[in-house]
Amino acid sequence: MTTADARVVLALDLGTSAAKVGVVALDGRLRGDGRASYPLLLDGEPGRAEQDPDAWWDALRHAAATALAEASADGPLEPVAICCVGQGPTLVPTAADGRAVGNAVTWLDRRSADETAAVGAALGRHGWTVTLLGSARRLATAAPDIASRATWFLAAWDHVALRLTGVAAAALQDPADAITADDARRAGMDARSAPPGVRAGSVLGGLLAGPAAELGLRPGLPVVAGVNDAIATFLGAGLTRAGQAIDTGGTSGGFGLYLATPVVIPSLWTGAAPLPGLSYVGGAMAGTGKALDWFVADALGGAVPVASLFAEAAAVPAASEGLVFLPYLAGERWPLFDPLARGAFVGLTLHHGRGHLARAVLEAAAYAIRHVAAPAREAGLPFTELHVTGGTAASRLWNGIKADVLDVEVIVPRVAEASLVGAAILGAVGAGGHPDVRAAIGAMVHVAERLAPDPAGVAMYDRAFAVYEELHARLAPANEALAALDSRGMSSVPGGATLPALPTP
Repeated sequence: MTTADARVVLALDLGTSAAKVGVVALDGRLRGDGRASYPLLLDGEPGRAEQDPDAWWDALRHAAATALAEASADGPLEPVAICCVGQGPTLVPTAADGRAVGNAVTWLDRRSADETAAVGAALGRHGWTVTLLGSARRLATAAPDIASRATWFLAAWDHVALRLTGVAAAALQDPADAITADDARRAGMDARSAPPGVRAGSVLGGLLAGPAAELGLRPGLPVVAGVNDAIATFLGAGLTRAGQAIDTGGTSGGFGLYLATPVVIPSLWTGAAPLPGLSYVGGAMAGTGKALDWFVADALGGAVPVASLFAEAAAVPAASEGLVFLPYLAGERWPLFDPLARGAFVGLTLHHGRGHLARAVLEAAAYAIRHVAAPAREAGLPFTELHVTGGTAASRLWNGIKADVLDVEVIVPRVAEASLVGAAILGAVGAGGHPDVRAAIGAMVHVAERLAPDPAGVAMYDRAFAVYEELHARLAPANEALAALDSRGMSSVPGGATLPALPTP
């Protein structure tokens, strides 16, 4: 192995349920990876969804040790940078030394809706930075003892970066979007919510000796500013031009479409893509990925191996012979914005067996993506390919279902953990391993397979999707009645967290 082959980036992804760490070579090879989970703290008042940032750090340490050991077994390593991306908008009250002084308020937390609305009105803007300010404003009132000890209120990846480097910053695609001290004051807060804005992909500083020892790295290693993990996934999936779309996978699921010029679609989120001259529209679901976990672990009690379920599902014809599953086990965000939406198998007969149920769950995830994408298509924004990412991208059956349901070519990347590759892309550019982000994508993202839609499957799924699309409206009155019978008084998200309200675009 040459010196060039040994050059790697340590990519950190602070997810909602687990930390992932990858050792990624500058050609995009995943030389080693590790994962460690942590709990979501849901007890107490309705809408609470917090996490312990010290548990994040422990998970990162364990995952890094696993990833580095695996990578080292493949040959020598020469780390050139470290970059952390993560969940958001998640707020961390942080001391000057990078230690959290209280729990992180995660993006699943629903207690600061009023404060966020007030901040948005005061600043005349929206987005995750406004949500962070709303969470900080609620924390200052609800937990003044915690808020008073914080030197900074930071996003999750910025919190980790401060712990790594001692530098407080707000890493953004465009630093001009940072919350200023004046913005913070107009929102009812102070400069603790306004760390200096820096560009994602720029070097924040060198890795401090303490964290270096804990992670098994050399002090002084360049630490590169990260970004929200969804944006990192756009990079790691290889999106570079208008007309390309992404299935973000994961627990919730999501859809994004690159555009050459910004287009405002009221029912979708609009933002700047992480490449100059491009924007995107899209939205996130609430639990399409989690639905399969629920079916395997809860409905079937873990008694059937996932591989067996997929084999049974593959033997069932497209559209599950008239069976449709609604994946609204956690309410639904885009495009319904309905916290009372509930899951359902519709069309069950004595003919349907376990394979039909399994296939219907897989098909529902594809229907949900098509449902979110529908407003973009109706606005004249077609897309020609869908890049799939995350654990779901490992299933050829599932990828084929998505190709047929959406009637587009599905692109499967060689490394499905696109958020890690995205973090590595930013790290490689920051360390000078590639001249810019576009060049890094070209060098580090590779296609493993392309799946074209099957015309017969497309026709079947067009008919089934028409049913899926109208079922929510037909079942809404029943869902309201069932919610009244729920002792919790509201819908619940995976793991038991309550979901009293969902954000509108």
